[in-house]
Amino acid sequence: MTTQAPERHEFQAEVKQVLDIVVHSLYTDKEIFVRELVSNASDATEKLRHTQVAEKDADVFDPDLDLEIQVTSDEEAGEITIRDFGIGMTHDELIENLGTIAHSGSKAFLNALKASGERNDNLIGQFGVGFYSVFMVADSVKVYTRSWHKEGQCYCWSSDGSGAYEIEPVDGERRGTRIVISLKDAYKDFAKKARLEAIIKKYSAFVQFPVLVEGDKLNTVGAIWLKSKSDISDEEYKEFYKFQAKAFDEPRFWLHFSADAPLSINALIFAPTENMEGFGFGRMEPGVALYCRKVLIDSEPKNLLPDWLRFVRGVVDSADLPLNISRESMQDSSLIQKLNKVITKRFLKTLEEKAKKEPEVYNDFWQNFGLFLKEGVTTDFTHRDQLLGLLRYESSYTEKGTTTSLSDYLSRAPEGQKEIYYLFGPSREAIESGPYIEAFKARNIEVLYLYEPIDEFVMNHARAFEEKNFVSADSDEIDLDAIAPETDTDKGEALEASASEALCAFIKETLGDEVSEVSASDRLVGSPAMIVNADKMMTAQMRKMMKAMQQKTGGPDMGAEPPVKLQVNPRHPLVKNLAGLHESNGELASLISKQLLDNARIAAGLLEDPSQMVQRNYKILEQLSAK
Repeated sequence: MTTQAPERHEFQAEVKQVLDIVVHSLYTDKEIFVRELVSNASDATEKLRHTQVAEKDADVFDPDLDLEIQVTSDEEAGEITIRDFGIGMTHDELIENLGTIAHSGSKAFLNALKASGERNDNLIGQFGVGFYSVFMVADSVKVYTRSWHKEGQCYCWSSDGSGAYEIEPVDGERRGTRIVISLKDAYKDFAKKARLEAIIKKYSAFVQFPVLVEGDKLNTVGAIWLKSKSDISDEEYKEFYKFQAKAFDEPRFWLHFSADAPLSINALIFAPTENMEGFGFGRMEPGVALYCRKVLIDSEPKNLLPDWLRFVRGVVDSADLPLNISRESMQDSSLIQKLNKVITKRFLKTLEEKAKKEPEVYNDFWQNFGLFLKEGVTTDFTHRDQLLGLLRYESSYTEKGTTTSLSDYLSRAPEGQKEIYYLFGPSREAIESGPYIEAFKARNIEVLYLYEPIDEFVMNHARAFEEKNFVSADSDEIDLDAIAPETDTDKGEALEASASEALCAFIKETLGDEVSEVSASDRLVGSPAMIVNADKMMTAQMRKMMKAMQQKTGGPDMGAEPPVKLQVNPRHPLVKNLAGLHESNGELASLISKQLLDNARIAAGLLEDPSQMVQRNYKILEQLSAK
């Protein structure tokens, strides 16, 4: 039985400063102390295993002990015990190495803090102060330890974190370390089994040694991202996805890779089956967790991946991460940027391979998650070209429900076509029933069909693909005849040039400031008139969406609607009749001219208030029915 009196040691002045920083200002989450102690226990256990492998003849004390970490608690007493059967510590190691805080590392730590302006962004692994996070919640801490050496002695290190510690020999300890934490009254909730389990599952679910809370093993799912792909079955991948993502669906596919440069990375990224944003569950939070050596650093790191990839789930583990002293953020944001670049590039490459080799799988993915890729085009300049190659749209060449890539679109384009044409509308039927597609179909020129509001922003931000500009089919500066001749040459005889000019002048005079120009057009086939867009920076649909957003958010007023540019079809019977009517019945001709404009506005999606048009329709019908 040991009767030796405890040794009392005063912390050095700089050590007291370190303790104060760690306890009072370093960590934002008090629960972090559990992670730190479990991580230390895992490290101690790994050191023993390494010693046994490296020194095969080593005479290890208690050789039959299981390499596991045990966590128990006494809720009533407000105590937590964390125990490992690892390498343990000697008397001198206790003094020198217990978090290195009583060692020269403490001074280096303070110097580093001073050099960084005391922003608390230095390395926990470098200075080993994680153990002392326990004093955020503890009145006192006792560390019972017994070195692995056969001839070793048991010791108890104890402190209340106020500036001193004691070491005394004790009897009866097994190999390893047992930490007994007496919690402050305000933090006795941590002694609840359910609370401990939740914290360990959150931060230490993939620690390589079993972690038992009151005898129940918690880390039942292994860190499969560190395994070889050949050693993992599809079912194991699916099981891990459901565990890590807390998901009920199965992954569509996954990306599992390792890299050594520019950082050591082990990553496992999943594409979900279901788009939860599409179900109305609100905006998704980042779902790729950041680990360092299987210890959770951040479950939802904000900058690990670009925001448009927030739908993916998975794990990124890097042993090279320089964590800050609290492990709660990164010391060097440039390293996060490097991780972002590597993982994003790999994921986009995977999508490209899926699109090429498994088009059905990719198309199904696109239907659910294409909106995120479109968002990426508008926000991520770095990866814009790759993202453009992944876009899929219906077109005038495809069947309903079938999409095409931009590359395939260009492969079908006539030799003289220098642009990529698109048209926005609420549906395929609406687009194909309107006037804008007529001229393109008459010349067999393909047009992409855009149905979602974000598509307009995509085209506006991207501007071009493979040096071919995106141009809306309602633009006024399109010379289709320079690309291909019309295939339908039997469109009827057009008005004489003089009659056409006179009619356009009459319509312009009638409509006044509502139109900037009225002209005859060869682009129209079956429709009498259409509005064309003269603004290269903003289509009419884009302006309409921006105005709606302004009204919703209360932003600056975009001002009055600019006058539109109206084109009429000199071959259409209505236009021909109107050319004769404006001389014989100016009143009726004026009404019809105004109706032409409103009809064109409807086709363009620009008519907001139809009340005037309805009343005008009645007047036209009244006059026609009187004859």
